[in-house]
Amino acid sequence: MKVLCIGHSSYDISLEINEYPQENTKHRFQGSVRCGGGPAGNAAYLLGKWGIDTCLATVVGADDFGEKLKREYTEVHLDANYIETSFDKPTSLSFVMVNSTTGARTVFNIQEDFIPLKKFSYDFVPDIIFTDGHDYAASTNAISKFPKAIKVVDAGRITNELLELCKYMNYIVCSKGFAETVTGMKFDFENPNTLVNVYSALMNKYPQAEIIITLESHGALYKDNNQIKIMPGLKVEAKDTTGAGDIFHGSFVYGLANGFPIEKSVTMANIAAGLSVQKVGSRLSIPELSSVLDEFAKKMGIQNQTQAPNSGVPNQQASNPNPTVNQ
Repeated sequence: MKVLCIGHSSYDISLEINEYPQENTKHRFQGSVRCGGGPAGNAAYLLGKWGIDTCLATVVGADDFGEKLKREYTEVHLDANYIETSFDKPTSLSFVMVNSTTGARTVFNIQEDFIPLKKFSYDFVPDIIFTDGHDYAASTNAISKFPKAIKVVDAGRITNELLELCKYMNYIVCSKGFAETVTGMKFDFENPNTLVNVYSALMNKYPQAEIIITLESHGALYKDNNQIKIMPGLKVEAKDTTGAGDIFHGSFVYGLANGFPIEKSVTMANIAAGLSVQKVGSRLSIPELSSVLDEFAKKMGIQNQTQAPNSGVPNQQASNPNPTVNQ
């Protein structure tokens, strides 16, 4: 299986804080966590690290950050032949403030404009195309050029171009915010019917696609055997949530590349994202495949299912990996 990832790469500098800084104050930091980032970049890095034959089509600047990103991709044996270098604009740079008390993060992205790819020719035929929706022209070109490829989109931020891309996807992996905004409906985790209603409305809008909705600490919503189900998230103490969504997407594509059923793919993606929030730095928090497989085996081996109070949805300790939301 050959995977083509298209989209955004950035370089992240993460700083741990105890509380959000007050205006007009100075702060000294003893250290920082520095590594690559970006939705497509992180997903591709994970796939390469986990042994999937992966090509990344992205743009970096002709600067130190761009060179560092290229070295990172090379370390996990990504096909870097389609990483373009811009001599006009610098590499996208993000400063991430991580609240060490809550695990919440605030991201400041520095980029004049998104730098699109200029070259759309490939010397291989991908089996899977993953796009983060940032580069519409490159994404639509690949979709048109390789119609037999499995197409997956990271639907996070909402733009007209992303909404158009979703019409051509086999799998839409979207955020809670995307689902609520597109459907005009809200999730209420005390009322499971709202989960079904939002999912059904999104499914009606994009009937050609399998839809997975990431619900942050609540896990993920998906459909299997004509049943809408929720996959509970791991019960962990979050240290940094940066990149957890990217890691979910990369892990899900890993499952597709290995021919896993959707339930196993969603389970592994949930586990990988859950393990990742225990470390600072999006790319540095990508877990080892062996750790995810160990956690998966442990999850499948637990016996007694438990129920979260007042929600109708099994909690993170549940042994049943596929609780059904009543329709």
